[in-house]
Amino acid sequence: MRFAAALTLALPAIVAATAIPRQSGNCNTGALQCCNQVQQADSQTANLLSGLLGIALGSLQLPIGLSCSPLDILGVGGNSCSAQPACCSGNTFGGLISLGCNPINLNL
Repeated sequence: MRFAAALTLALPAIVAATAIPRQSGNCNTGALQCCNQVQQADSQTANLLSGLLGIALGSLQLPIGLSCSPLDILGVGGNSCSAQPACCSGNTFGGLISLGCNPINLNL
């Protein structure tokens, strides 16, 4: 009888604890990149660099990565990121500008 009462009280707490979504370092929407900087597309630095490259960013309101390179999360490729890891979903222009980059935290 006491076991059933304890189970009845504990079960909602267990269910509530498992229903909470958890953030992860996964990059589900694009490629995992290591970028020197992540800024808004309308920032002064992004406008200067895109102008030199002939890329029309216009008034895009999306984060972009500057000087990005592919990042291997498993470490198999031997590269690590000492700058800003980001998940980039858009076009890359030789790694100099990557569109749609959102910074992520890879610390486990």
